[in-house]
Amino acid sequence: MQVIRTEIPEVLVLEPRVFGDARGYFFESYNRRTFKEATGLDPEFVQDNQSRSGRGVLRGLHYQITQPQGKLVRVLAGEVYDVAVDLRRSSKTFGTWVGMTLSAQSQQQLWIPPGFGHGFYVVSDYAEFFYKTTDFYAASAERTILWNDPALGIAWPLAGEPVLAEKDSKGALLRDAEVFA
Repeated sequence: MQVIRTEIPEVLVLEPRVFGDARGYFFESYNRRTFKEATGLDPEFVQDNQSRSGRGVLRGLHYQITQPQGKLVRVLAGEVYDVAVDLRRSSKTFGTWVGMTLSAQSQQQLWIPPGFGHGFYVVSDYAEFFYKTTDFYAASAERTILWNDPALGIAWPLAGEPVLAEKDSKGALLRDAEVFA
């Protein structure tokens, strides 16, 4: 596995070692020992989640203020633009974001540590999105930052107005949001 640090050093791009031939391919999508050796981190994953979304769907920016979740995210089918926003007030990178294209074809994964907001926008006809989390989902702890907060200035690759859930269209501005210390 190759690890690539992003502009926010704690957010990591992971490239698995893929073995392919005329039959197709094989790779380990997660191996605890390999992850620890490559990243120096040893998160305990407790929940796996999967979603399917059509073109133009934007999900996020979500986080849990208590029971913060680290997430290891990847795309099983299609392509998304994935974004992580640093919501740790004590961090030098507070309020900054990193974004990248994740696709089934590239097989890259993104490690988003606890303390970050997360969202993605579907750029293909549909996308199947999969992620492992380091804590359980807690509806009462879930918060949403407005996906188009001008203070963040996220450069979403929009093709028209995004398709949003009600909670995503009513997210808080970063300046008003409950964030991490």
